[in-house]
Amino acid sequence: MKRLFALVIVLLLAACTSSSDSNSEFSANDQMFAQMMIPHHEQAIEMSNLALAISKDSEVLQLAEQIKSAQGPEIEQMKSWGASGSDHAGHAMGGMLSDSEMEELTKATGSDFDRLFLEGMIKHHEGAIEMAQMVLDSDNAEAAKLGKEIVRTQQAEINQMQDLLNR
Repeated sequence: MKRLFALVIVLLLAACTSSSDSNSEFSANDQMFAQMMIPHHEQAIEMSNLALAISKDSEVLQLAEQIKSAQGPEIEQMKSWGASGSDHAGHAMGGMLSDSEMEELTKATGSDFDRLFLEGMIKHHEGAIEMAQMVLDSDNAEAAKLGKEIVRTQQAEINQMQDLLNR
């Protein structure tokens, strides 16, 4: 089912993608991945900024800093491929928080905020891992390496967040 969902997303976004390839060393699939992952990472940074402003938990604060430091440079890397992110709001990407979920997170405080942040970020990371599967076998070494790095780091962060939720 997840693979079918990912395929549908790829096909929908492919229909919206310009036919001009601004960087031919990256395949259409690599570009599609970047167009989806850029706004996905941007939301993770937005969530992390909320954590840095609201949370009082030192481990949540450290995690939020860690997420920002990893995903900011990854956004810039993907933009260097000629991708600018997708503005196709109707094409939901796995793990993205809805507007109402983001609003709920913004209004939460204390341990409620920490729980919502961790649960939301786990869901968010799971969606990113699923998207990263698109480029693991890319012919472009940079795209494949980034996909593998996203899977590795975000799975480790999911494990960390699950531990924080279980404490």
